[in-house]
Parts: sequence; C-alpha cells; structure tokens
Amino acid sequence: MDWQALWLSVKLSSITVLVLIPLAILGSRYLAYRQFKGKSWVEALIMVPLVLPPTVIGYYLLVGLGSESWLGQLLEEYTGQQLVFHFSGLVVASVLINIPFAVQPIQRAFEAIDDDVRDAAACCGMKPLTALWRIELPLIWPGVLTALVLCFSHVLGEFGVVLMMGGNIAGETKTLSISIYDSVQAFDFDAAGTMSLVLLLFAISALALTTSLSRRIGGKHVAKRR
Repeated sequence: MDWQALWLSVKLSSITVLVLIPLAILGSRYLAYRQFKGKSWVEALIMVPLVLPPTVIGYYLLVGLGSESWLGQLLEEYTGQQLVFHFSGLVVASVLINIPFAVQPIQRAFEAIDDDVRDAAACCGMKPLTALWRIELPLIWPGVLTALVLCFSHVLGEFGVVLMMGGNIAGETKTLSISIYDSVQAFDFDAAGTMSLVLLLFAISALALTTSLSRRIGGKHVAKRR
C-alpha cells in the first residue's frame, strides 16, 4: 500500500469538497428557483464533465492554465506558483470536473422543497440567506450529503485529469490511482490489488449511501406531487 499516495488522495478529495460544496449550494439554489433565458445551456455546460473523457478535460486545463497561456502567466504572477504539475492545480482541476456531481443532487433537493415553505419564510420577513441557513439547509441535507460523497469518491479515484494536470510527482501529484498504474507497470500486482480493493470498497459504500439518499429525495418529490 502506497500510504503517501493514499494520504494525498484523501487530502485532495477533502479540499475539493470543502471548496466545491458551498459554491454548489448557492449555484444549485439559483438554478432550482430561477428561470432565465439560456438556463438549459447553463445546465448543459455544467454536465459536460460527465460526457467528455477526463483526458480531454485535462488537456484543456493543461493548455489553459499552463505557463504558455495568459491565464497561467497571470496566476503565476499573483500566486508565485504554477498550477500545472502542482497540488494546487489538482485542486482546481478536481473542483471543475466534479461540478455536475455536486450541483445535480443539491439542485434536485432544492426542487423538492414545497413552494409553501419558501413563501412562509418570505412572509415572516426572512432574508434569503437566513431562510437558506435556518430552513432550506436542514431540508436538503440528503442532497448535500449525496453530493459530498459523490465528489469525495470521484476525486479519490480520478486518473485522467490528475495525470494530465499533475503528472506523477511523488508527494505532490501522485495520487492513489496513479500509484496503482505505476504498480501495474512495475508488475507489482499485489500492491495494485490492495490499493484497487480499497477504492472498490469505498466506491461500493459510496454508491449504497447515495442510492439510499436518492430514494429519500425521490420520496419527497412524490409527496410534493400528491
């Protein structure tokens, strides 16, 4: 077991969900409650990481954030650090590629809240942020937890984007999935099997949890229609 790679993967997953989930809550709330021109295009853009190969997304991030791009040069000037082949670059890539895994379940949870609940909060004079904190968040927690589990587990096993954006630098960008690949290349199938089993068990547990929470949210949708 490559413990350093496992720790780096857990660290990357944790930072990604800490950055992404709060942003996803605000964005999902807006998408759930607002109708605007081009909304379907915005939702389609959010879903792009689900249909594009990770290597394609990794390539565009590598080109767009590399030292040859104006954005990469601007970020390097202000931060003093290149994003490419650095842990911070992995965080940026992980946040972007996991947007659909965070937004979708939270948006569905917001949509399951009855309109009367929001109208009652508005009649009581609650500001939108107050209503979000005191009323809506306790109601959408299954969606938030689903998003958290999906994002964490997806980042934990991500390979294509990590390899394209971060390469294979031990202690910096070498995550567990990269370590599995290296072990197979070195014909160390025992180590590869152990690390693969860890990811498999975590994936099964994550899917079981998200399925249970999805049924709970689905039940709320049915109750709302009735």
